[in-house]
Amino acid sequence: MLGRAVVARFAATHDVVPHTRADNDLADADATERWIVERAPQAIVHCAAWTDVDGCEGDPERAWRDNATATANVARAAARAGSALCHLSTDYVFDGEKPAPYVEDDPSGPLGVYGQTKWAAEEHVRALAPRAWIVRTSWVFGPGGRNFVKTIAALLGERQELRVVDDQRGSPTYTPDLAAALLAVVTGGRFGLYHVTNTGTCSWFEFATAIAARLGSNCRVVPCSTAEFPRPARRPRNSVLEPRFYRAQGLADLRSWQDAVQDYLTLLQAEPVT
Repeated sequence: MLGRAVVARFAATHDVVPHTRADNDLADADATERWIVERAPQAIVHCAAWTDVDGCEGDPERAWRDNATATANVARAAARAGSALCHLSTDYVFDGEKPAPYVEDDPSGPLGVYGQTKWAAEEHVRALAPRAWIVRTSWVFGPGGRNFVKTIAALLGERQELRVVDDQRGSPTYTPDLAAALLAVVTGGRFGLYHVTNTGTCSWFEFATAIAARLGSNCRVVPCSTAEFPRPARRPRNSVLEPRFYRAQGLADLRSWQDAVQDYLTLLQAEPVT
């Protein structure tokens, strides 16, 4: 989802060379270095990752390969090519126990394999890429892939009642808005660690309720606890990220997640929901 939005947004003002799975496997160090060094871009936006949280828990070997090893290869190649690197990370590097929003220098404490591999990826970037932005975000949705908004929109049309977790909080983030923020960071922000999300917070239940209201659904959305909805991987209870360093660069906050959801639902309603 995010790679698609980044290519579209950056291509409006820059020459963009998309890298896809067909080009090479990022876990192949030699092939990754050849691809990047031959092109020697001014900047690389590294969106590639395995983001299936439960899948990572069930296959840690693949998770470490796709998230940590691949990122180390990209960071090493970027340094050799003289390219700045923008690496995308996640709220899952935290344990979710802090009662307030997380700031950039809060200690990490990932609860599961996905968060552990993404934290390791950050560490590789810090160690190997001297000119880098690390951007953490959360609860991503948008065109081009599976996401919470699309899933809930489909379920609302199929069920009379929908139970949704109400004891995890975060900030939903729309990929086109995040892509615009990444462009602002890459073209005008100092190297460093950023938190970037749409403005506002909610629980998954409140998120689903907002989606139902905007669709005019008659489906009853009911809150439940995480304990009532067990998953293979533990989720942080608090995923709210404070964009302290982002604001310190004079960069404007993203719009509210509610406005972003409305825009995305308009797109979804223009095509069959699957």
